[in-house]
Amino acid sequence: MKFFVDTADVAEIRELNDIGLLDGVTTNPSLIMKSGRDITEVTKEICGIVDGPVSAEVTATDFDGMMREAAVLAKIADNICIKLPLTFEGLKACKALTSDGHKTNVTLCFSANQALLAAKAGATFISPFIGRLDDTGLNGMELIGEIRTIYDNYGFQTEILAASIRTVNHVKEAAMIGADVSTVPPATLKALVKHPLTDKGLAAFLADWEKTGQQIA
Repeated sequence: MKFFVDTADVAEIRELNDIGLLDGVTTNPSLIMKSGRDITEVTKEICGIVDGPVSAEVTATDFDGMMREAAVLAKIADNICIKLPLTFEGLKACKALTSDGHKTNVTLCFSANQALLAAKAGATFISPFIGRLDDTGLNGMELIGEIRTIYDNYGFQTEILAASIRTVNHVKEAAMIGADVSTVPPATLKALVKHPLTDKGLAAFLADWEKTGQQIA
């Protein structure tokens, strides 16, 4: 599974990238607002840190507006992936942009039918929102499974990018079902390493080592 980090915090991105954990980055208007920086400036800096795709989202809702904004975003760096809403206008823009050779990430997916349409439109990535479905009392992981089955049935190359990840279990379950990518908040990605038995075992080893009076030098 590929790991994207879902943030516009440059310091967090740099730290995770330096230890080889990142395959890409996803941003959205809310994350750009949280960063407090100009979208072009911060996105360009992110693109210079990671080699993989960096999703930058349009804010227009009509086809012509999306295409104008996509043209601006695409000029930021070669690894920009244009993020589009899963609407009819968004699908039109997806088809046009992928036909021109741009990577696309179709976002705000909440049904298998939507994911099927995005794949037909040539989306590079489809972003089903797991946590937001869970919030409504539905099982977001069931959607991942449905999309995986449909894409495998017909050989679609669109990658399933599990989004709105809230817990470490979301990451594990998405990986087991067969999502191609998880985009994860930095804190959740770091939490994947944690286990109480690891901490307990390390504490025991260090206590025993101290008793030997030795140093590794």
